[in-house]
Amino acid sequence: MEDFKIIGEAVTRDEGGDKVSGRTLYTADVHLAGLLWGKILRSPYPHARIVRIDTSKAHRVKGLKAVITGADVKDCLIGKQIRDMPVLCWDKVRFIGDRVAAVAAESIDAAEEALSLIEVDYQTLPAVFDPLEAMQPDAPRLHEDVAAYDGAPKELLASDLPNGLTRLAWRKGDVDQAMDQADVVLEHTFRIPARHQGYLEPHAAIVSIDVDDRIQVWVSAKNPFGVRSQMAKALDISEERICVNVVNVGGEFGGKGDAIDLPIAYFLAQKSSRPVKIVMNYAEELSAGNPAHPTIINIRSGVNRDGRIVGRSLRAIHTGGAYGGLKANSSLATWHYVGVPYRVDNSHFEFLQIYTNTVPGGYYRSPGAVAMAFALESHTDLIAAELGIDPAEFRLKNLLAEGEEDAVGHRLHDVRFREVLEGALKAAKWRKSKPRAHVGRGISLSARHISGGDTGLILSAQADGSFVVLSPTIDQGSGTHTILRQLVAEQMNVPVELVRVVIGNTDTAPRDSGVRASRVTYVAGNAVSKACRELRERLLELAARILECRRDEIEFRNGRFWLGHDPNQQLTMRRLVSQAKDPLQVTVYEDYPYPDEVSYICAQVAEVEVDPATGAVRIQRMITAHDVGTIINPLTHQGQIDGATIMGIGQGIMEELIMNDGKIVNNNLGDYKLPTIADIPTLKTVLVHSDGGVGPMNAKPIGEFANNGPPAAIANAIADAVGIRLFELPLTAERIYYLLKDQTTNTLVGSNNPGA
Repeated sequence: MEDFKIIGEAVTRDEGGDKVSGRTLYTADVHLAGLLWGKILRSPYPHARIVRIDTSKAHRVKGLKAVITGADVKDCLIGKQIRDMPVLCWDKVRFIGDRVAAVAAESIDAAEEALSLIEVDYQTLPAVFDPLEAMQPDAPRLHEDVAAYDGAPKELLASDLPNGLTRLAWRKGDVDQAMDQADVVLEHTFRIPARHQGYLEPHAAIVSIDVDDRIQVWVSAKNPFGVRSQMAKALDISEERICVNVVNVGGEFGGKGDAIDLPIAYFLAQKSSRPVKIVMNYAEELSAGNPAHPTIINIRSGVNRDGRIVGRSLRAIHTGGAYGGLKANSSLATWHYVGVPYRVDNSHFEFLQIYTNTVPGGYYRSPGAVAMAFALESHTDLIAAELGIDPAEFRLKNLLAEGEEDAVGHRLHDVRFREVLEGALKAAKWRKSKPRAHVGRGISLSARHISGGDTGLILSAQADGSFVVLSPTIDQGSGTHTILRQLVAEQMNVPVELVRVVIGNTDTAPRDSGVRASRVTYVAGNAVSKACRELRERLLELAARILECRRDEIEFRNGRFWLGHDPNQQLTMRRLVSQAKDPLQVTVYEDYPYPDEVSYICAQVAEVEVDPATGAVRIQRMITAHDVGTIINPLTHQGQIDGATIMGIGQGIMEELIMNDGKIVNNNLGDYKLPTIADIPTLKTVLVHSDGGVGPMNAKPIGEFANNGPPAAIANAIADAVGIRLFELPLTAERIYYLLKDQTTNTLVGSNNPGA
């Protein structure tokens, strides 16, 4: 390993002090002169026609400054790609929580009073909540012509299906022939509910219109340039009229990448001639945010008695909700979750997004990955049981190796699947007997690729010997800015304290496509390394000119430059800066490729104990193994692993948005259960070091890996402990209890009962 001085050190997060002291500024903390409170009136019906809206009584409320309805902003639609979501509904509402009207007032109380006085007459329409029912010929249609929407991905539209939005499909080999020739064919269906991201800061937005008609925005979002683009398209204006200013994001987990309330705030600000702030309460956040999609997955595999997978088909039906606008490509890019980690020469995979009269689905950390891992890894254990093969041995037999094609046709390199799984098995003492009855162990593998895309930054040298990075990249909680500081400090030979990261707004910083898909260390890290190389060359060339020597004769550290053979001849950074004709800074903007030929794996083993009398599950240990390269900051690296593992545990045993005829009934954080410190088991991490990292200095991604596999590992461990199989998340005590009561008809092998 290369000898680093700052890379590999556990540097404390630079924003940590401000966060724990309360100095950190979030969107809701921003105060502007004359700021009004905006509130949104939402539909109480899942599907209805708007017959009449009367706002006359609302106008009598003291302190009210503006009221708008869908009639004021007719045909104004918003979305990341497909713009199918009304800013305010003018003809129909399509889910409970759909936006109908909005007000701006001097206080929250006045705004809420005004909302209560708006009269809306609805004509209810038939509604459909289940995606399987929505695909039936007699199902009510939510959208008349999906292809007519701006941004509709016409090559992906599932227009042949009632209420179809998009279809993604991959085929390799001849899956039908493989199934015919297989010794055993097993088929199972799994159900995964809607889940909320669980951040403590709800969506928040502020819009102010300057005297020169420029639009100033503060928003809780991870992608300032992305929300600027969404807002501009919705308002049919140029992006340059909008400046998205920087604020901290109070938790994100994939869910804060849209601008759905910004146009509403804009129209209220325009009408009132005052800045407007809109902050969701948690009832709104949980019932009208952008949760993970409820999903039904049917998977069918053909295997031979020697334990080799010969064919596989999978169909995932995502409950897309009322609109597709909250998904970046109107679908979920789930191909990398089914393509790896197993060798499958014949395959057919299909993923459908179906419109339903439910809250629109968006992105949750590793969108679609928990559902895929739960289905695939539960199914994998069922195959191993049918063949009488140890689950670990079955996996090892079928893992992809270096240079092989995955199940969707990508040829992979730098494959470390076997080493990572073996590391997890060893740490879990997989082959040792369990300590007592009703204790079980379960494996889950989850593999994925990472994203690429554009980013940029400006790196400048300061007279005091320090360096400043002007970055467009939001730190949504992963410690990105600390990583950038360490990279600059290492390459510019200064202490990390002499590097500062400043986040630019959309006027001052180069464009960046946002925090997503574990891309940030790869794209921002490589961008800052390129900037360091370019700035270092400029500094050395200038120093060589002043010292009248060759560039390769100069050494530098801590803001000083000297001749290697004569340290007495030296320069300070202050002198370099003063003698430079132009500012000593470089701007880097790069569009990095998507490294689809590399897939990373996380192997996890859960050890659980089940109380057969109550069905209660106690997770005793969770082993998590990763393929890693150079770890830039072990503190933030381990924090990502532990936090993601706990997030996955929560999705496995408790998290679920419960819907009743389209209404979210647990729309508060008291009823929507999230893990607490009492739910955290013993956590153990195994790191398998290797080369091949696509990030700077052989760094590899870590952010969206450990959160995907825990539900499957826990389900497999429960089956190992008490012999029952759950096909539905979450893995609650109630479901386990009823299956245990009826264990004679719910045997381990071949059962497909989704539970109580």
